Amino acid sequence: MMIFEIQNDKLRIAVKQAGAELCMIRSVRTSQDYMWDGNPEVWGSTSPVLFPVIGAIKNGFVKYEGKEYAIPRHGFVRNNEKVRQVEQTETSISFGLEYDEEFLKIYPFCFSFLITYTLVDNSIVVSHKIVNLGEEAMLFSLGAHPAFKCPLNEGEKYEDYYLEFEQKETDSTWLLADGGLVGNERKPILENTDRLHLNGNLFDFDALIFKNLKSNKVTLRNSKGSNAVAVEFADFPYLGVWAKPHADFVCIEPWLGIADSSDSDQQLNHKEGILTLAGGKTFEASYTITISE
Repeated sequence: MMIFEIQNDKLRIAVKQAGAELCMIRSVRTSQDYMWDGNPEVWGSTSPVLFPVIGAIKNGFVKYEGKEYAIPRHGFVRNNEKVRQVEQTETSISFGLEYDEEFLKIYPFCFSFLITYTLVDNSIVVSHKIVNLGEEAMLFSLGAHPAFKCPLNEGEKYEDYYLEFEQKETDSTWLLADGGLVGNERKPILENTDRLHLNGNLFDFDALIFKNLKSNKVTLRNSKGSNAVAVEFADFPYLGVWAKPHADFVCIEPWLGIADSSDSDQQLNHKEGILTLAGGKTFEASYTITISE
């Protein structure tokens, strides 16, 4: 497995070439690790890249112009050995993936995908560039799935941590139905508050899915310490929050789309949150992870 590292005077990060997956965020000053270690006995990923779909696909395939395409759950960048490192400087590194005949069997568009990790002071800017290499409009979603270590330090408890939203929020999570599809039921989670306290049972019913947040920033904080991890996601209208029940991590997931609904007709152009990119055009979106100590 090829892993590339870059650092500045504040942070050192590592990215796996397979899937262009961020797998380490470490403080240069304290050697504190902030990213989940990817223990395969619990959950073997650290920060999957989600493209061209997010989450589950109803019955395992989408329909487009009379044909069926079996796009994998979360898309095909995740864990993909075809991803290649294409550029590196002292403080940035880029990975790319481009369509081929095998991709066209499961996704009917000619694409170029580029993701760049850039260190800026105590932040990591994660930038995406998607190019429609074809002539017809391209349909896609894009998302992130970074998992942060929680608790960070020995002697702390998961319950010591909370997510702090940029603004006071009132929003519900959309409950997931069988197969990870988004159901029609909602459960109130946030009621005029800027805090979501973590506990081992918070994710008993899978991910929390927020569609109507006002905040563009969420910070993982510890009520008993100063370490914090902030995720800013102004380009992403959906947010997922997830962990395995009683696991020692939490994922803060900016999304530009969402899993299929349980009543989906499976038509790709009807999929909630799906984006359209005209032939020959480029789409860009980024989010930022900031570490405070």
